[in-house]
Amino acid sequence: MNDENKTDVEVKGGMVPYLTVEGALAAAAFYVRAFGATIAAAIPADEKGRTMHVHLHVNGSSLMMSDFYPEHGHPAVAPQGYELALQVDDIDVWWARAVAAGAIPVVPVQEMFWGARYGRLRDPFGVAWSMNQPIVKAGA
Repeated sequence: MNDENKTDVEVKGGMVPYLTVEGALAAAAFYVRAFGATIAAAIPADEKGRTMHVHLHVNGSSLMMSDFYPEHGHPAVAPQGYELALQVDDIDVWWARAVAAGAIPVVPVQEMFWGARYGRLRDPFGVAWSMNQPIVKAGA
């Protein structure tokens, strides 16, 4: 992990998801184990164990997150209505690592009609993740 208070960390990607979860520092540690993330920066936990910002690099992109802060108008709500999609080159390796870390399979890896192997997981923090690996046809 880089300097926890560092503010000049490279932001990777044109659109950066920003999650709010219960236990952002624990989620960051899980994403390191499950998805090979690196923690680029993190604000230390407050007296209640919450952090206002964690910046990760995951599979060539940035992912940012924080804990809920109801006293500042940011109440706890369950993740819903979205998933984070990983485009991977070896879905079997990525899938096995995520499941071994504690992600729960929702849709097992399978060949899909759009020409890819695809699977969907849910992490211990309630966030849905999908993985997609294009199928390369012989002679293509």
